[in-house]
Amino acid sequence: MKKLYLTLILVLFLATAAFAKVNINTANVDELTTLNGIGKTKAEAIVAYRTANGNFKTVDDLTKVNGIGDKIIEKIKPDVTVGE
Repeated sequence: MKKLYLTLILVLFLATAAFAKVNINTANVDELTTLNGIGKTKAEAIVAYRTANGNFKTVDDLTKVNGIGDKIIEKIKPDVTVGE
């Protein structure tokens, strides 16, 4: 019975982690590359822009990053956040 409870807890933890949004103000390159349409080069550009200009105020501010347009924003919008 104990194994069953541990298994359920593990499954709930993994399900929660799978649905967690990526914070574009704190994510590193590896975390950003998990987003649909964001490869290593774009992830590096996001981090470089954030370092030079400060945190993003909205997800739509990503369009200020070279190589990221409205189509990519629409793809990733459900999966990202700028935090609280």
